[in-house]
Amino acid sequence: MHRSTTATATAAARPRTGPPDPAPSPDLAGPLSATAGRGVLEGAFALLDALHHREDAGVTTLASACGLPKTTAYRLLDQLVELGAVERSAGRYRIGPGMFRLGQGWQPYPGLRAAAQRPLRRLAAATGTTATLAVLYEGQTLILDRTATDLSRPVPDDRRIWPWYTATGKVLAAWAGPGPQIGPLPRSWPDEAVRIRESGVAYDREEVLEGVCCAAVPVFAAGRVPVAALGVLTGPDQRLERLAETARRAASAITTALRRQHRPAPAALGRPR
Repeated sequence: MHRSTTATATAAARPRTGPPDPAPSPDLAGPLSATAGRGVLEGAFALLDALHHREDAGVTTLASACGLPKTTAYRLLDQLVELGAVERSAGRYRIGPGMFRLGQGWQPYPGLRAAAQRPLRRLAAATGTTATLAVLYEGQTLILDRTATDLSRPVPDDRRIWPWYTATGKVLAAWAGPGPQIGPLPRSWPDEAVRIRESGVAYDREEVLEGVCCAAVPVFAAGRVPVAALGVLTGPDQRLERLAETARRAASAITTALRRQHRPAPAALGRPR
């Protein structure tokens, strides 16, 4: 028994001459290290971004677009389907309702959507136009919300992402300071930006869509830089200046609601002794 124990100890101490055991590959279904977990998240977001630019796609196309092994892409997509972030039909994938719900909750300033909801509806009703709430993000105009009271005149284009030079985008770019990250600027832009800041309104006279004009005004919160812009879309036969005045009142109502939401609570009064 003594010899057996000694032999075992000697064998354990003897250096190995064969190839080392391969490092275990991270299993998407099991515990992950911080590095592996970051890689999985990057892969999942890459797949979601690829689906964002396609209506639907197969796993081979998505794996190639993201630089992922096909088996990895398939396993990630399978988990995203279970979470509702992706939908699968006949072997093809598309963005799921879970991403829609999350996307609708995004806002650049706390409470902005709630504060703008009622003034936006009133603006659309008062002007008979489509009213929009927008922000400027990564050089593009993002429509956070829109409403129209005249259902017989549908929105000419219901896209949520537009170029920066919409009326709402120009309002926000004018306050963004020198050199906003919106790409090449026309030579006339510095003068136009000054006029927008001085007048507090920007116009789009069929610059983005034929037959569609827009007047937009800034929405402020606590500082001097607007957190969003309010726009009214109409046809070329409407007076944009008059619509801008109505939009100013709606923007002022949103500003008042935002400041009320973020007003610090008064200190509690001590009980008199």
